Amino acid sequence: MESAPTKSSAKTQLLESVRGFRAAMVEFTQQLIAIPTENPSGNAYDQARELILRQLKELGFDDTRVAGECILSFIGQGERTLYFSGHYDVVPAQSPVQFEPRIQGDNLFGRGSSDMKSGLAAMTFAAKALQQSGFHLNGRIGLVFVPDEETAGPRGSRSLATQGILGQNAIGMLTPEPTGGAVWNANRGAITLKVTVKGKIAHVGRQFEGINAFERMLSVVQSVQALKKEVETRVTDFRATPDAARHSILMIGGRSESGTNFNVVPDQAWFTIDRRINPEENLQEEKQRLLSLLDEVRSHGVDLEVKVLQEGASAGTPTGTPLEQALARHIQDVTGRAPQVEMCPGLLETRFYAAAGIPAFAYGPGLLTVSHGPNEFVPIERIVQCVGIYALTAAELLS
Repeated sequence: MESAPTKSSAKTQLLESVRGFRAAMVEFTQQLIAIPTENPSGNAYDQARELILRQLKELGFDDTRVAGECILSFIGQGERTLYFSGHYDVVPAQSPVQFEPRIQGDNLFGRGSSDMKSGLAAMTFAAKALQQSGFHLNGRIGLVFVPDEETAGPRGSRSLATQGILGQNAIGMLTPEPTGGAVWNANRGAITLKVTVKGKIAHVGRQFEGINAFERMLSVVQSVQALKKEVETRVTDFRATPDAARHSILMIGGRSESGTNFNVVPDQAWFTIDRRINPEENLQEEKQRLLSLLDEVRSHGVDLEVKVLQEGASAGTPTGTPLEQALARHIQDVTGRAPQVEMCPGLLETRFYAAAGIPAFAYGPGLLTVSHGPNEFVPIERIVQCVGIYALTAAELLS
């Protein structure tokens, strides 16, 4: 009589299965990169969904459904579900060439290669490797593909949450963000405003007849700078490196514009305020502080308008959960390095799951240092490693 396979042999078999999908996962990543899903303004979403649905069908994932512009696919039996959720939108490219994926040496280049189309391939083939290896799962893997992450998720995760179908029966969630080897267990919240200051146009030679909106804007900026000094003294208790990254953030003027020409008094000037709040801070309180400050400026005779461009809550998952422990253990097994568990410096879709009490973490093959840049790339071996890490983590939690 043959003996049952040991955990060691099952793990070896699973990792061999992962290696067998190397070419397929790279090809899927390349196909995704070639679709220009820029956001804003949400280009080519339908093409991306068609490709993802076709890939899932080819892999034999039959329990797949479309919810608005999101795709959900389930592998396994039972209610307990470990979710892998990733976004198929990307930030706008600096050049159309970025949508022509290319392999150079050990790296795959292209817009979205790092953030996060390689991650979509990784989570997809992790599920396939588990299915092919014959692991008996006491529960399901839920693959979730969403748009609009780059603009706070209105048609993506936020829509799933509104519909009441986000994270159903979840035991945990992982998102393949470009964490560069770290595990992110928390994220900052975000409040982004566009402040438009009004003036009156006039020829430069008769500027006394106009009202210079740019000069008025500078006085508004000075008021915001006073708040900035106070805000950035605050420090989170969550781990972030270097230590300066633990401070709360208020950035002024990420974008700004004024006037129509050098010889015309500007009748309009605008700038952005990007407020990133630590998990210990309250989103609505911090938003109201900004709006109240601008109301006060307005009460002193400055004509201005405020538009909210982005709003998202901070969130955090405490350390020590079974999902974090399993993920960290298998990262070390596969890469030989124990990961740091840190707070993400930006906004994460883990917040939608954490808000529902679901342990949620980010770990992916990409590198934050090159994401959104003109030479975005992902090391191909990191995609393969990530597939193995995801598969081993899911096998442990659902065994």
